[in-house]
Amino acid sequence: MKLHQMDIRILKELQQDAAQTNLALAEKVGLSAPACLKRVHKLKAEGIIERIVAIVSPNAVDRRLNMVVEIEMTTDDLVVANQFIEAVNQSPEVKQCYKVTGEVDFVLIVNVTDIFEYEKFCQRVIYAHKGMKKFTTLISLRCTKFDLSQGGLSSI
Repeated sequence: MKLHQMDIRILKELQQDAAQTNLALAEKVGLSAPACLKRVHKLKAEGIIERIVAIVSPNAVDRRLNMVVEIEMTTDDLVVANQFIEAVNQSPEVKQCYKVTGEVDFVLIVNVTDIFEYEKFCQRVIYAHKGMKKFTTLISLRCTKFDLSQGGLSSI
C-alpha cells in the first residue's frame, strides 16, 4: 500500500507517543479529530500499525540483565530450525529472535534478572535442543540506544 504523506506524519507521531489523545494527534498533524481517527483506524485495519504496546522499565520489574546470544546450529535442516524457533518462542526470557545469515544461525535478545536465571534458561532451552552446535553469550553492560520506531517512513 502506498502511504499518503498525512499517514506518514501520523505514524511518526504515534511512534513517539501512542498514548496521546486523538485530539492531540490531530492537532499535531493538522487534521480534524474525526479525520485523524479514521486514518488511524485504517492504518490498523490494513496491518500498517501492527499493535500498540506499553514499554515497561526493566528496572521496575528487576529484569536488568540483557544478553545477546549467538546460536550456531549443527545443520541447516528446516525442521530442526523450526523446532528451535518454537522453543525460543515459548521462552518468556527471549524478547527477540532473529534467523540470520553468516557464521551463526540465530541471534537472541534474552532478558533476565540475574546470571542464575540465565543459566536455567540455557539448560532448559539452548542445551536441551538437539540441533544446537554452540552458542556465544554477549552480556550487555548498558543500553546506549533503544528505539522501536520504524525508520524510512520519509522515503515511502
